[in-house]
Amino acid sequence: MKKPSKPSPKSASRAPKAAGNPPRTPVHNRQPGEIRLIGGQWKRIKLKVADRPGLRPTPDRVRETLFNWLGQDLGGLRCVDAFAGTGALGFEAASRGAAEVLLVEHDSGLVAQLQRVHAQLLALEVPQPMTAQKLNIVRGEGVATLRQLAPASYHVIFLDPPFDADLYETALAAAARALATNGSIYLEAPKAWTDAMLEPMGLVVYRHLKAGAVHAHVLHKAAGSGEALGA
Repeated sequence: MKKPSKPSPKSASRAPKAAGNPPRTPVHNRQPGEIRLIGGQWKRIKLKVADRPGLRPTPDRVRETLFNWLGQDLGGLRCVDAFAGTGALGFEAASRGAAEVLLVEHDSGLVAQLQRVHAQLLALEVPQPMTAQKLNIVRGEGVATLRQLAPASYHVIFLDPPFDADLYETALAAAARALATNGSIYLEAPKAWTDAMLEPMGLVVYRHLKAGAVHAHVLHKAAGSGEALGA
């Protein structure tokens, strides 16, 4: 995974203006071998990650913006990272106090690495130690797992599938069903998604950021498909 260039302050908006064509090459640059948690009780903790072709940890700057949008404190929220990879998003959510985090990954080697990171975090001496029940790691396919979740059962759903896997429509439809009425979906994609594209799933764009060739979105349920956020 290649790291996007530094996002311009003017690039964040409530909705994307246009959709682009997906790139065929990786779009992030990163330091191989580790990620750094940027907020919460494990802030600045560095975690080892596996070296896999196409593995794309969400960059620090994008994660920082994302959790400004979602809120720094996720206390009481249930979260699922459906294409966990390095686990950067799920571990970040747990660091920020989420009541429950589910990490889903189909690659057995990455699952083993996620479990090692989990053990590392459990062993840390922090003011509010994480319990083994708070963060669960399962080996499975992201869309299938989302489809098995109870309707309206999760408050934050992270979607960062492989850019070339053609999973976006099916993942978004499954995530929309599992999303609580006041919840948020984070979508990372190689193109901008518009309200018109999301209409069949009953979703709308709440926030959008273009960072290099990466498009980061926070999506909410459309009016009429669920209670408005914060109501």
